[in-house]
Amino acid sequence: MEPSNSASPGDSTAEVLLRELERQVQDVVRASSWWERRGVDCAILALSLLALPAGFLCLRFHNVLAFATGITILGMCHYTLTVKGSHLATHSALTESKRWNKILMIFFVEVCTAFPAEFSKLNHVNLHHGYTNVLGLGDSSTWKIPFLNRYIYMFLAPLLIPILTPLVALEHLRKEKLKVALRTLGFMSLGLYSQYWLFLNVSGFQSPSSALACMLLTRSLLAHPYLHVNIFQHIGLPMFSPEKKPRRIHMMSLGVLNLPRQPVLDWAFGHSLISCHVEHHLFPWLSDHMCLKVKPLVSKFLHDKQLPYNEDSYLARFQLFLSHYEEFMVHTPPITELVGLQ
Repeated sequence: MEPSNSASPGDSTAEVLLRELERQVQDVVRASSWWERRGVDCAILALSLLALPAGFLCLRFHNVLAFATGITILGMCHYTLTVKGSHLATHSALTESKRWNKILMIFFVEVCTAFPAEFSKLNHVNLHHGYTNVLGLGDSSTWKIPFLNRYIYMFLAPLLIPILTPLVALEHLRKEKLKVALRTLGFMSLGLYSQYWLFLNVSGFQSPSSALACMLLTRSLLAHPYLHVNIFQHIGLPMFSPEKKPRRIHMMSLGVLNLPRQPVLDWAFGHSLISCHVEHHLFPWLSDHMCLKVKPLVSKFLHDKQLPYNEDSYLARFQLFLSHYEEFMVHTPPITELVGLQ
């Protein structure tokens, strides 16, 4: 059987819809200033870097309030740099310069997060975004740990993320080229040791164990919502087979979900990971602020075209995952077939 060179009517309609939406979004982007397109998010990341000294200095005082303030500042800065910064840099959304994009990606992903930059980009941009909710490719299955029960996974497992992240990175580096592995290992070590050194020499911790414990505490501050957000916005939604995946606009409108705006998570994770995840998957090159700006346009367009626009609250998703944990996180999900849209 020879492959057909002509697209199906469903394919043509989907492409027309996507091009129309892209044109409208591009018009908004062109009419926006640099401050809106990139400046707002760059300012948030810069403020997070500038706030770090205050966080370390707060820990010098033998006072519960000062200690809590320092941990909160350092934890928020850590997640803003490692989640928001890494995410935007991986998508080249911080600058138009390819050279600076690579520098920023190495800084945020390898130095701040302690994870290989190229591996992160391959998994997130190429697989997760290229094959959103396609089984075996971009189905978010890397977040599943089937042997854990629902309560351990939802409440205790997030605390292990700061420990598991560099361990997973080291396992991957064994398969990398020597030059890349040594560079990544060097930057990861620089980031981890710098934070450890600052706890000892700026915050004034007397023992290595107390400094390491504080590192774990700050890196775990938002670990629970970080894990939850990553599973809430894809798992439990329609999944597709690689052979019959729908066109892009249908894939993203069906397989992605937005959560409501939450000031703390919006700041630390970015709008594109919280309230504008649908917009982010449709236009991954947009910054967080621009995703928020085009959100009303995208929402109206999808509703007008009678396409899904998934939204749900954090609490509702949390309750849903607790009650359907085995269905979502243990068993293989059923495949959704959209007749006429593949």
